[in-house]
Amino acid sequence: MDYIPAKHLLHRNKSTEWFGTDHTMNIYRGCCHGCLYCDSRSSCYQNPNFDQVKAKADALRILRDDLARKAKPAFITMGSMSDPYNPFERELQLTRHALELIDAYQCGVAAATKSDLIARDVELYQIIQAHSPVICKLTVTTVDDALAAKLEPRAPLPSRRLKALEALSKAGVFSGVLLMPVLPFLEDSAENVLAVVDSAAQAGARFVYAAFGVTMRDGQRDYFLNGLDQAFPGRGMGERYRKKYGSRYSCASPRARELWELFSQRCQKLGLLYQMKHIISAAVGSYGDRQLTFFDLVQ
Repeated sequence: MDYIPAKHLLHRNKSTEWFGTDHTMNIYRGCCHGCLYCDSRSSCYQNPNFDQVKAKADALRILRDDLARKAKPAFITMGSMSDPYNPFERELQLTRHALELIDAYQCGVAAATKSDLIARDVELYQIIQAHSPVICKLTVTTVDDALAAKLEPRAPLPSRRLKALEALSKAGVFSGVLLMPVLPFLEDSAENVLAVVDSAAQAGARFVYAAFGVTMRDGQRDYFLNGLDQAFPGRGMGERYRKKYGSRYSCASPRARELWELFSQRCQKLGLLYQMKHIISAAVGSYGDRQLTFFDLVQ
């Protein structure tokens, strides 16, 4: 494991629209899951060795100092630029110890991951949730393990993530699924989308948050399209994307409107939250004196 210097671990968010959080923390840099579509590979993030995971040097001391300087408890996003539960976390336990610090300073946390390793820390999320908001988000874009293995070649399979979601849900931890990206021409069928929703509900999810499309920009676009051609030889996927989307950043599925109608109706039927404002409200709305603070953040 290589270590890189860092002055701070906590960075204030420009807005609280994304799950209500007001700070972001990435204790690792880079990711080894190898997902073809990952936006964090884009040139604007200046990480040419994205597939190599590096840890922030002296991260736990820096995080402790950052937390100690906060006048009010923070609500912290983990997993925005690197997965906090990469394979090295099993031994290093930096994310686990960070959660212990987050608990010690009475902060909340929203973690996003593609790894079932998150279930290891279920008791810590329970402890934090006793005093502050917790949102655990597992990305599942298909329940087809074979398809996922082509698109996310080194990430734990969706079936394992759904088992982790079930463990979190059974423990009472507020958790759900990120159904994003939904790749045009590969995952944007009603059958695929509804299968994810149904599987999330069966695992006890409180919410499913979806985006029907994918993003592409410099540094990530060619990697993604070339990867599609290699993963699906003879289907001309890369050229199909180029003809449809060109150099666009936001690439919505041609079926996005239809899928949204089917998705929202199924979520309503199953009692799943699916709109951001309702997810935030459910996660942060029961914390007594802290309620006004968090609701002020998300208005």
